[in-house]
Amino acid sequence: MSGHYNPLTLSLGALSITITAWASIKIGVVDNEGHPLELLARSPRYALWLLIEIVQANIAVVRQIFDRQLPAPGIQHFDTTGLDDLGRVIYANSVTLTPGTITIDITGDCLVVHALNKQSLADMEDGNMYFQVAKLMGGKRQDSDHSPTARELPGRRHDQ
Repeated sequence: MSGHYNPLTLSLGALSITITAWASIKIGVVDNEGHPLELLARSPRYALWLLIEIVQANIAVVRQIFDRQLPAPGIQHFDTTGLDDLGRVIYANSVTLTPGTITIDITGDCLVVHALNKQSLADMEDGNMYFQVAKLMGGKRQDSDHSPTARELPGRRHDQ
């Protein structure tokens, strides 16, 4: 930002944005992997929920650090059936943003998550984060029987 807000500068900026958006659409670089505008209305609620999860996970990690016992880390696979590509990326990034967990890989409909302790993996099994992402993407909360993490997946749990 230049700090100059005169009408000419603002008009040229708006014209530049318009031409760039038009050219991007014309050459085909705008696709469904961008940020769909329909997510804007639901994003603040999701961001607030994620912020609360991050704070709670931070507290849990700090407790783990001050605990004298060594953590028991683990790796687990989570099914993401029902989410499109953008939903999977949001889910994976949400897991990674939560302290103590990181998404190692996304392969097809499977998210591979590493956690500092097995309790974090157990907390993810309730499917709450998945359902929050699904709600953000426009889906409805499903019954727990249809939870992507409640189903048995072949080779789902890989503890280390």
